[in-house]
Amino acid sequence: MPPVDEREIWLFDFDGTLVDSEAVIMASFRHATEKTLGHVPPDEVLRAGIGMTLEQQARDLAGDRWRELYDAYVVHNRASHAELLRGFDGVPAMLARLRSRGARLGIVTSKMRETLELGLRCTQLEAAWFEVIVAKEDTTRHKPDPGPLLHALALLGAAPGQAVYVGDSPHDLRAARAAGMAAAAALWGGIFPRDQLLAEQPELVFESPADVAAEAAA
Repeated sequence: MPPVDEREIWLFDFDGTLVDSEAVIMASFRHATEKTLGHVPPDEVLRAGIGMTLEQQARDLAGDRWRELYDAYVVHNRASHAELLRGFDGVPAMLARLRSRGARLGIVTSKMRETLELGLRCTQLEAAWFEVIVAKEDTTRHKPDPGPLLHALALLGAAPGQAVYVGDSPHDLRAARAAGMAAAAALWGGIFPRDQLLAEQPELVFESPADVAAEAAA
C-alpha cells in the first residue's frame, strides 16, 4: 500500500465516527426491545451489532418478530435525533483539513439514507463535503462484507490501495481489510472498547479527529 500522504480517498463510517450517536441508538434499542420483547437486553448485547444494518440487528435481537422491533426502533430513533444526536468536537475541522489538501471524501454506512440525511442536518455536516455517500439501500451486501466500500470506490473510479476507511467498529475494520484498503480505527467513538478495535490490527489508529488530519498531513 502507498504511504498515507499518497492516498487520495478518505472514506468514513457515520455512527460513532462522524457523529456521536451512541445515546440515540441505545435509547432507541431500549425502547424497541421493551416494546417488542417485554425486556431490555444488556447494553453489551445491544452494542454488539452497531455498524451492521438495522435489519440484521433486529433479526439477531427478535428473531421472527424482527420487523416489529425494526419499526419501533425507526419511529423512536428519528423522533429522538434532534434531542440526542451530537457532533464530535474536531470532526468539521478534520474534514476541512483533508479537503484543503485535495483529499476526496466519502461516507460508507449501514444506515438508511433518510436517517443518514437527518443525522447530517442535525449535526450541521454538509453532504456536499463528500464526493460519494453509500447508504444501506445502495448495496445488497453490507459490512463486514466489503461490498459497500468497493461500491464507493467504483463510484469514485479509484483503487483500494488509494483509500483509507475510518471506522469505530470491528465490522468497519474487517470490511476495510476485505476490500484491500487501509483500516483505520477511530478510537474517539466510544461505542466499542479500545482493546476490541486494536485486536483487529488496524493499519492506522486515531485517538481523535485531529489525529486524522495530522496523519494525512505528515
